[in-house]
Amino acid sequence: MQSKATTVKQYLAELPPERRKALEAVRRVLRARLDPRVKEGMQYGMIGYSVPHSVYPDGYHCNPDEPLPFLSLASQKNHMSLNLFCIYGNEAESQRFQDEWRATGKKLDMGKACVRFKKLEDVPLEVVGDTVARMDVDEFIEHYEATIKRPAKAARKKVTKKTTARKKATKKKASKKKSSTKKA
Repeated sequence: MQSKATTVKQYLAELPPERRKALEAVRRVLRARLDPRVKEGMQYGMIGYSVPHSVYPDGYHCNPDEPLPFLSLASQKNHMSLNLFCIYGNEAESQRFQDEWRATGKKLDMGKACVRFKKLEDVPLEVVGDTVARMDVDEFIEHYEATIKRPAKAARKKVTKKTTARKKATKKKASKKKSSTKKA
């Protein structure tokens, strides 16, 4: 559920006490270990940590008016979530995060970069802290540009051209077959 809060303080005040306590604990770890260029604020109805336009003027490719998301923290309907955009698409770092989490004996409920948890005790805070501390903003931007932003656009254009050419060729063959079948 997306909050309409405009500040982190407002967002946290809206939460039930147990969720507020859990998110505040994760938030303390994040703020202590993040690259100082990453800024906290509200983004997409969640507590967002992003690379500001002063560091990365291009902004987020989905909405260039928004700063580049680095990670976010949220209270959803059935769980809380830590969205680690900083490891999205980085197979080595994602695998390292998963291995370190599982080594703690705690269950990991994770999508591509979204970690879901029900209570603070489910989160190995040292693993979260170590992971975000390893993520240098310059390396993140380089990875983002190389894997998410530029190649995705270029690949879509190439696929579209190839696909269009293939479709035209297939249609020509099909119409030739139809016309030759009608003559026979």
